Formats: sequence, C-alpha cells, structure tokens
Amino acid sequence: MSTNDDDQNGKEEINSTPDVKSEGKSSEDISTAADSQDTNANPTTVTNSNNADTSSPWEVRVSRSRKMVYYYNRETKESTWELPKGVETNSIKGYNEQQSNNVDPVNGGAGQIKASHLLVKHKDSRRPSSWKEQEITRTKEEAEELIKSYHERIKANEITLGELAATESDCSSAKRKGDLGYFGRGQMQPSFEEAAFKLRVGELSEPVWSDSGVHLIQRTQ
Repeated sequence: MSTNDDDQNGKEEINSTPDVKSEGKSSEDISTAADSQDTNANPTTVTNSNNADTSSPWEVRVSRSRKMVYYYNRETKESTWELPKGVETNSIKGYNEQQSNNVDPVNGGAGQIKASHLLVKHKDSRRPSSWKEQEITRTKEEAEELIKSYHERIKANEITLGELAATESDCSSAKRKGDLGYFGRGQMQPSFEEAAFKLRVGELSEPVWSDSGVHLIQRTQ
C-alpha cells in the first residue's frame, strides 16, 4: 500500500504500510508512511510444494518488513492484503504454504487486530482531499461536530459505523464500509494505534484525532 498520499487501498488514510495497489485496504491517511516500498521491493514469493491447482493469476507473497502475507496478481499487477474475492484458495500459487511463514492471511498474525473506521478530514489534514471532495475546506471544529454527530447516531443504534463509513468517510476504505483488515503495532499513526488496541471487540471509540483528521474506530476482531 502506498503509505504516503495515494488514496488507493484500505489503510492508506492511517498507516505506515507498503504499496499494495488494489482493492486491498485503504489507510494511507492513517499511516505513518514508513514502509512505502515494502510490497514492491524485494518481496518473497511463496511457492507450492504440492499438486494444488495454481491456475489463478494470483500468488502469495510475503511482505518483508511487516512479515505478512499479501496477494499479487501476475496479470493485472494488483496487490492486496486481503484474500481476493471469488478466488479459490487452492488456485492461488503458494497459498498452502502460508503457515510456513507463520502468517495467516485470513485470520491475521500474532499481535494483530482487525478494525473499521470512519474518517472526517478538515482543511488542515495532511491530505485535505478524498474520494468525495477534491478539496476539503471544513474547519477542525466543523469536523469535530460531524464526527460527534456520527458517534451519537451509532451509539443510538440508528445506523452502524459501516453504513455511515460507506457514504461519509473521507478514507477510501469507505468502499468496504470502513474495513481496514488486520494490522499490528507500528503500522498506524500512534494516536490511531493506541486507541484501536485499547478497544474490546465490537467496541466503538470516542473521536480520535490524527494527522489525517478525526476518526471513529470500531474493533471487529
């Protein structure tokens, strides 16, 4: 994942993660932008040692800095942290060898959690634009008012975080209802990480500020 300011994949709104370009995760606005070349530079390809069907163009690779499995499409050059939808696992080159890397691409690795979020940016965010608006002009105070109103609606069971994120989040993870997938320590901006790891499964955070804007976070696993 490009962890700087390319709004391409799941965590790019919040993390310090590599450049996986696809439907994977969008979190660049929560990233610390540390590992921007991780999945494209010297990745490890996992090979099958059995007779599994590997007709799919997808293959398993391992991010060296994150020690996590990701999926690479040899035809389209797409990459994603998440298991490609509609693809049989036994057709993915190297899938059956994932455990030799001590990483479970479906359930995450040790020390990882899974969360969703809703991001409201403001004009002073590190990247004041989103899939919804080319230029975001709202103030921090206006962003705070918005996020508080969303928090109240979710707590009142009027709507879920995922439903709101799909239409209101300024992170491109909105296309997955805010789902960021699995992440571990050191992959997100410090304030986001601290808040997310304190949550119990199913719990919704109070508004959390980062360089990207203000977030609501819900831990899902």
